[in-house]
Amino acid sequence: MRENPFIHHRPQWRTHIGFLLAAIGSAIGLGNIWRFPYLCYKNGGGAFLIPYFIALFVVGLPLMILEIGLGHKMRGSAPATFAGISKRWEWLGWWQVIFVMFGVMFYYSVIISWCVNYFAFSFNSAWTNDPNNFFFKEFLMVSESPFKIGNLRTPIVFSLVIVWFLNWVIVFKGVQKGVERANKVFMPLLFLLTAIIVFWSIRLPGAKEGILVYLRPDFSRLKDIKVWIDAFGQIFFTLSVAFGIMIAYASYLPKRSQIVRDSFIIAVSNCFFSLFAGFGVFSVLGYMAHTTSAGVKDIVSQSIGLAFVVYPKAISMLPYFSSLFGIIFFGTLVIAGLSSAISIMEAFTSAIIDKFHYSRKIVVSVISILGFLGSLIFATQAGLLWLDIVDHFLMQYGLIIAAIFECILIGWIYKTKALRNHINHYSTWQIKRWWDVSIKFIIPLILLVLLISSLRAEFLKPYGGYPWLSIILIGRDWLIYTLFFSIIVAAHPWKIDPKDRILSF
Repeated sequence: MRENPFIHHRPQWRTHIGFLLAAIGSAIGLGNIWRFPYLCYKNGGGAFLIPYFIALFVVGLPLMILEIGLGHKMRGSAPATFAGISKRWEWLGWWQVIFVMFGVMFYYSVIISWCVNYFAFSFNSAWTNDPNNFFFKEFLMVSESPFKIGNLRTPIVFSLVIVWFLNWVIVFKGVQKGVERANKVFMPLLFLLTAIIVFWSIRLPGAKEGILVYLRPDFSRLKDIKVWIDAFGQIFFTLSVAFGIMIAYASYLPKRSQIVRDSFIIAVSNCFFSLFAGFGVFSVLGYMAHTTSAGVKDIVSQSIGLAFVVYPKAISMLPYFSSLFGIIFFGTLVIAGLSSAISIMEAFTSAIIDKFHYSRKIVVSVISILGFLGSLIFATQAGLLWLDIVDHFLMQYGLIIAAIFECILIGWIYKTKALRNHINHYSTWQIKRWWDVSIKFIIPLILLVLLISSLRAEFLKPYGGYPWLSIILIGRDWLIYTLFFSIIVAAHPWKIDPKDRILSF
């Protein structure tokens, strides 16, 4: 194979631990702290861990191995990787990085900016005695309809500038000096702050009752198919697979790499972090229930409500150093959010550089400006409503469809055996034919069930009670437009053929 100087200049991780921390940082996000504990509580407590860890080994780990193995072998971003397999499938790689960058990243950066604001609010408990009213009516000033955009919320815009500036600075500096160095600071700090929250919380009065509600097993719930759907859905959404991120990160690995072992470490670390963080969340809820003489079930809330309404109220009720606890909690959320956000930017940056060979500094600067401007719609009074609709469609439909096509491409066109041989050549831990079966049959079938389940619920009742018109124009059309742009970008010729990127190991 002819020598290609571009390949030799591809960035590499300075250290192995740097790659692991970056990949784990991408997987661990805001949902690990506020979504998993609620799902565990809702779906049978400790019993939920059975389908959850089954899902980890049936879906999560095989997909993680697939993406890290692909990135390592093809030495490129998701579009370059899929184009290297077949030019007809390049659109899939672009669709992944485009709807994640110009969709998920838009609203995710706004949620991080809320956390930045609440980090500041923690110094004086600015949410007062009514966090619900403060969050929805004073802070967000939520409008009545998605079509009533309203005004930009100035505090959110200011913090949004900070978030995008931090993303720009980190990714601008490159893989080693930016992404790797940032995660070497972020991840130990995230683990430390989470440990402080957990060990502080479990000593509070009522914490034991909260933990029992969190993990008390109800094995009868395992008969409910919705519990299994939630478990597989959570594993799929939490690991950053089908985002194009792990493929890009793995493309920066050196020749000698332990693909299977690293995949296992990343996937398991993510899941145990979620489980561990849940102890802190429900210990505080248990304390709140103990203090108010209410039941934990009466105060627990899901998703955003848990982080920005219930938890601030509980923080205000702490017997000592409540402001410090709030600072640590929302600081933890900011770090968890940023570690995921920079991975999204890096995946898209890698794709643009691979195809067009533009300067990293120019690419990162342009997408940071465009990203900030695109995020502003979610910083309006209708922002929360737009966020809810766009997140639902991108995650429930876009991500699942992209993953199904990814499995079809690798399982039936590229052939899993070819990738498995490459992975086993470099890995001490070997994968067998069960992995082929999982990629070709099991994972697509499970994802298809998740997709049909979402579609069925959609047709029975409009998501979130929103008007059909807003669901179509905001949710469905966002997916269609990103797919349209993906096809356009994929049609542009490559300066260096993607197949020439593959190293002759």
